[in-house]
Amino acid sequence: SYQVQLINTYYLFPVSPPVSVCLCQVPEPDKELVEKYEAMKSVFYKRLMNAYGKVQAAVGPMTENLGQGQGQAAKDYIEELQGNPKFLSAVKIGTGLAQEAAPLVDKARMAGLGLYGHYVRPHVGTYLDEAITSIKVYLDKVLPAEE
Repeated sequence: SYQVQLINTYYLFPVSPPVSVCLCQVPEPDKELVEKYEAMKSVFYKRLMNAYGKVQAAVGPMTENLGQGQGQAAKDYIEELQGNPKFLSAVKIGTGLAQEAAPLVDKARMAGLGLYGHYVRPHVGTYLDEAITSIKVYLDKVLPAEE
């Protein structure tokens, strides 16, 4: 039973996986992989912005039909929040954290791409690329990047 499990594992992963990985020496991602990732990320954000525009266009007429009392109450609440010192300091803290975290997120992303490119991509890269290519066809119909 154990031998059969080892044989099946070998056929799933023909190259033995590394026993340990030193996190001090993370491989650099290939330039081609980084460019491909950045292009996909850009298209993803374009799809999100396009979807947001469609939702905004669909919801816009409904918000105009709301009663004046409800709209005025929301406007008053937003103005009150903008003058609240606790809210303003929370916004400043959040903005500062986001600015300081950006380089760490970028470093983690590059490390993740490097690990993927070195350890995972040789085994599943072709299948993943084919899957993404086939999914793009449906996404272009349902959620296009550009109108």
